[in-house]
Amino acid sequence: MKIFITGIAGFIGFHTALKFKKENYEVLGIDNYCDYYDVNLKKERARILKENNITVCAGDIRNLEYINNLILSYKPDIIIHLAAMAGVRYSMDFPQEYIDNNITGTLNLIKACENNNVSKVVFASTSCVMHGAPLPWSESSVFSLQLNPYGYSKYINESQFYISKIEKTVALRFFTVYGPYGRPDMALFDFTKNIIAGNPITIFNYGDMKRDFTYVDDVVNAIFLVTENLKTTSVKRDVYCVGYGEQVKLMDFVSEIEKNLNIVAIKEFAPKHDADAKETWSDTRKIQKLGYKSKVSIKEGVKNFVDWYRSYYQ
Repeated sequence: MKIFITGIAGFIGFHTALKFKKENYEVLGIDNYCDYYDVNLKKERARILKENNITVCAGDIRNLEYINNLILSYKPDIIIHLAAMAGVRYSMDFPQEYIDNNITGTLNLIKACENNNVSKVVFASTSCVMHGAPLPWSESSVFSLQLNPYGYSKYINESQFYISKIEKTVALRFFTVYGPYGRPDMALFDFTKNIIAGNPITIFNYGDMKRDFTYVDDVVNAIFLVTENLKTTSVKRDVYCVGYGEQVKLMDFVSEIEKNLNIVAIKEFAPKHDADAKETWSDTRKIQKLGYKSKVSIKEGVKNFVDWYRSYYQ
């Protein structure tokens, strides 16, 4: 069976491609190697994918003709759409990039699917879309006004697929994904880098924040379970929350990093950033019915990341 992954050289796309290859799927993907963060990290992911006989195409979903022709020639059975501009804070200063990549790019992908009779798509949404709803957030949480352009771009993505002509689509609302080969703009990577360098780390809302940190292997397992279910389900439109299912205080998260590095961080406390939610927390009961169970604790996950970081950056 053929899987096509957008954003395949990205953090989640990379791990997802390796998982499906291991499960004997034929895997092809596309990535535009956006320079939002260090492109060398994306190139290294792509190198590893190619070593595992996974085809990585350099291309952009903002180019409708290119994405249409690629899907026409490859004829995938299922598409996993992970390509997007990420980062809630960055989106406040550069909203047009999120409109162009996340909204227009997704519209192009939908058109290409409709043109080429692709009937099944699993796509990345975000916990951000549930901001303002009572915790823990679930699939039935009522949307409110979004805090940032990244959040509203994903809310629009859910609407785009909902009204599309694609037979079956599933939205996955991810909660703060972390792990090896992660994005440098995210807290774990940024904190680890600066603590090792002896630089201060900025802790927003004076440390009074909680997150549902979800290890990347758990997220990839969720993607795989949903994709397998998509083959047989009669449900046309669906959504799942994908998280660890527990809250972790930001300061406890920082302490876990310090413990693994054996270095005390230089901390600079700052007010809450306008783009940030104070708390996140997932209700994963729905996806558990597909066999999902989060397995990697913060203690184990942070250790895995720090071990990878030290190895990768020597």
